[in-house]
Amino acid sequence: MSAPFEIIVDTPAALAAIFCDRFARAARAARAERGWFTVALPGGSVAETFFPPLTHAPIDWGAVHVLWGDERAVPPGDPESNFGLAQTRLLQHVPISPANVHRLCAEAPDMEAAAAAYTQELAETLGDPPRLDLALLGVGPEGHVCSLFPGHAALAERKAWVVAVHDSPKPPPKRLTLTLPALATSALVCVAAFGAAKADALRAAIESPTSALPVAQAARSGRRALFLLDPAAASKLSAPA
Repeated sequence: MSAPFEIIVDTPAALAAIFCDRFARAARAARAERGWFTVALPGGSVAETFFPPLTHAPIDWGAVHVLWGDERAVPPGDPESNFGLAQTRLLQHVPISPANVHRLCAEAPDMEAAAAAYTQELAETLGDPPRLDLALLGVGPEGHVCSLFPGHAALAERKAWVVAVHDSPKPPPKRLTLTLPALATSALVCVAAFGAAKADALRAAIESPTSALPVAQAARSGRRALFLLDPAAASKLSAPA
């Protein structure tokens, strides 16, 4: 069954190089169109693999606004922090203005207030409704993206751009996350996945047009979707990409 997505299968290192090229091209196009470029970043193995090569890519970081798809309720220096990972692997090594780095403050005591504050920051930075140029998403074995898990109430949110999650099935339980309506503003949703544990979810997301998995809904929500998969993650697709 053909899928309405672009799918590239290669080694993680090769996929990182491809992503850097797509990032740089999208950033140039967005800057030429309106002067700035917006990207939502993930944590996890995708961040570990993709961020270091980005530090060498031909990108005008002065025109880049960085935000996050989700964040755990931990301080920025905690090993679990998605912001902290981006800071050490990427942001400390590129000439980006601190004003262009939009951290999700998920460790705030009032998470609902923090979600509302980030929503306001998105509106001020990206417009209302927000406009993302690129959302880079990792995916879990059960098909979650950001902190949107199968069957969770946050996945059903259709109005808010940012919500608090108090009962994530994956620890830590407390998080802030962008929602599907926020991801739907993306010009490009890029899903990156490594490992055989994710193969079943990716086959469902790519080959079933009615899949309710979060990764499937996120990929269908944007204007374009790109899957960057290593051979293990792509191993259960019906046909080679």
